[in-house]
Amino acid sequence: MPTYRYVFVRPDGSDGDAFEWFQKMSDPALETHPENGKPVRRVPSVPNLPLAHSDAAEKTKMSNKNLERMGFTKYERAGDGVYEKKAGKDGPRTISAD
Repeated sequence: MPTYRYVFVRPDGSDGDAFEWFQKMSDPALETHPENGKPVRRVPSVPNLPLAHSDAAEKTKMSNKNLERMGFTKYERAGDGVYEKKAGKDGPRTISAD
């Protein structure tokens, strides 16, 4: 079940303290707090989902160990037109632009 963020509505209509509440997506938004009956309003927020294209997932996919496991060879620039092999079994240890 998703977690929704709500704020208490003060008597002047401004936002009060925030809280989170678990409820089904098909449930209507709360109008009052289920435990104390005070008026509340749901606040839109960005979902925090571990996506397949997150920074951590990209780093894992492009790691030397994973690239080598998948059969790729990876070279990184060592300077002055020289590239050193960082992953892979085939190919030369270094490549030079000369």
